[in-house]
Amino acid sequence: MSNSRYEWMEPGAFEVAPGVHRIPLPLPNDGLRAVNVYAIADGDALTLVDGGWALEESREQLVAALAQIGAGPGDITRFLVTHAHRDHYTQALALRREYGSEVLLGEEERHTLERLMSPEHRSMDRQLELLAEHGAKPVRDTLLSLREQGSRSHIWEKPDAWINASSDLGLTDRTLRALPTPGHTRGHLVFLEEQAGLMFAGDHVLPHITPSIGFEQAPTASPLRDYLASLRLVRGLPDMRLLPAHGPVTDSVHDRVDELLAHHDARLTATAAVVAAGASTAYEAARALTWTRRERAFDDLDVFNQMMAVLETAAHLDVLVLQDELGAERVEGVVHYS
Repeated sequence: MSNSRYEWMEPGAFEVAPGVHRIPLPLPNDGLRAVNVYAIADGDALTLVDGGWALEESREQLVAALAQIGAGPGDITRFLVTHAHRDHYTQALALRREYGSEVLLGEEERHTLERLMSPEHRSMDRQLELLAEHGAKPVRDTLLSLREQGSRSHIWEKPDAWINASSDLGLTDRTLRALPTPGHTRGHLVFLEEQAGLMFAGDHVLPHITPSIGFEQAPTASPLRDYLASLRLVRGLPDMRLLPAHGPVTDSVHDRVDELLAHHDARLTATAAVVAAGASTAYEAARALTWTRRERAFDDLDVFNQMMAVLETAAHLDVLVLQDELGAERVEGVVHYS
């Protein structure tokens, strides 16, 4: 790839610290384009932080990258998964079925997994409900019609073990600390190798984009409030190198956390302003705001990103309500803010 912004997506295994290799895996037909998994030397075997999306092209790229470091998928003894999104979790499950690798996941992801594993579950059930609650019927209807054309494509399973609190995970020659960081999902974890100054951040802190908030089947009452608290939590730790799921490795978690906190402060101010100017629902507010670094209009977004825009706006509105800066009432099933 010629654009330096996308160099991190090049396939391979890249040593980012002694015994730690970053392996980018493809996400076809996904705006994120790639996800980093991290192979950590664990004696004669490997521990992987995250697993990637269970797709043939992802598996092929993982096998090729592992071969570069003299290993194969059968050498993976365990997966430490940051959260239960498909691009992090599903390939770990697929390789567990084949090789018996152990899979660990945050306890609070249980709520979403129970819904995903339900025979009645359909893709984006909860998001469609939220779009209706926030007045975004046009977006909901378009997504519903697209969903009817699709099919259920993943086998969801529980992990071998749940991580339910901050805890140390002993590898052969190092120790990782699992730290709950709810927000992106309610059970999101980061993994810290404190002695080496490394944070395997999953989607909690990303170097180029702001993580989505609460895109899951069982979000908490205020995912953004949780996320901001989790940002402040990691800001209070000693600074570390940032090993993200999407984007290049960077030298400072703190620098990026400061940028993310400033972004959300500005977004809260802008969201309050569009309500003061007359927007009543999250859908109306989202349409009045601009989106992405390019300041794009809502109508210029594809329908998936319109959904994400409405849900993000709702998350900011709910924080403003919790801060007593706005009020909210439900009228005929739709939440209105003032």
